[in-house]
Amino acid sequence: MSAILGMGNPLLDISVTVPQEYLDKYGLVLNNAILCEEKHTPIYKEITTDFQPEYIAGGATQNSIRVAQWMLQKPGSTAIIGCVGKDAYGKQIADCASADGVRVCYLEDEKEATGTCAVLIKDKERSMVANLAAANAYKKAHFDSEEIKAVWSVPSIFYSAGFFLTVSPETVNAVGAHCAETGKTLCVNLSAPFITMFFAEPLLKAISFCDYVFGNESEAASFGETQKYEDKSVKGVALQIARMAKVNGGVGRIVVITQGCDPTVVVKDGKVTEYPVPKVAASEIVDVNGAGDAFVGGFLAGLASSADIKTCVEKGHYAASMIIKVSGTKLPATKPEM
Repeated sequence: MSAILGMGNPLLDISVTVPQEYLDKYGLVLNNAILCEEKHTPIYKEITTDFQPEYIAGGATQNSIRVAQWMLQKPGSTAIIGCVGKDAYGKQIADCASADGVRVCYLEDEKEATGTCAVLIKDKERSMVANLAAANAYKKAHFDSEEIKAVWSVPSIFYSAGFFLTVSPETVNAVGAHCAETGKTLCVNLSAPFITMFFAEPLLKAISFCDYVFGNESEAASFGETQKYEDKSVKGVALQIARMAKVNGGVGRIVVITQGCDPTVVVKDGKVTEYPVPKVAASEIVDVNGAGDAFVGGFLAGLASSADIKTCVEKGHYAASMIIKVSGTKLPATKPEM
């Protein structure tokens, strides 16, 4: 029976290494994620014909759920809902996640193709352009079906990357209400600056239900700017998010902000704690794509094991350190050492 349920956009990552000129061609910057606009559509053909692509099951939420499953090492500990196309890419994603031990509960769209994400890597950093396609066709009716209700009524921990708020905020809100009523745990990620800027309303609504909010330093800065906070530092923004009104007021909100190799900031009960990130030799780093997602996956695995916050952060750091040593979010063949 699943302990963790993810709600997100299943995508097939198409990962390539590119020169700076290619990023400049489309006005892309590293360490960022955006949704595909019309001007970006040529990217997907170009990277599959002009470069040497690697195909990896992706999507932020799915990445975290797969990592959590790997950390827990018990088949069926996790499940995921989202939408894929009824095509080869959709089957490829489902097969990958299932092979990792995740219970896959996708809605299959008959019209749209499975979503893809161009992962453009330079100097071990990445810029991502997501073409949601079928992922954008998720319907809450799927969530409300008896088959899927039997899936989401069991887990005690729910997680959604902020990207899913562009697709089905009503599903996230329904889960939030369920968690508030039952005392279960809802976790949401800020995910990208554009989410904090252009989807602020559904994000704030989701946060009102949240027990845990994740993000990184650039997302925290963007959130602080959008909300016009006086103190826009990582610690200042984290404290403000923790203090926001909560539907289930009896349980405090914990905010976790990663900063790459700099200390991870955690706010709990109004107190800021910094956790140093173990160093990884530069020679061991393949790319940092998925590092933030892996951190969340490790953290969620800690929560599912009833670990304290310090241990959850350590598990997150460990998972991230393992993922940056491989391409994309390919899970290590070995079992986790912690």
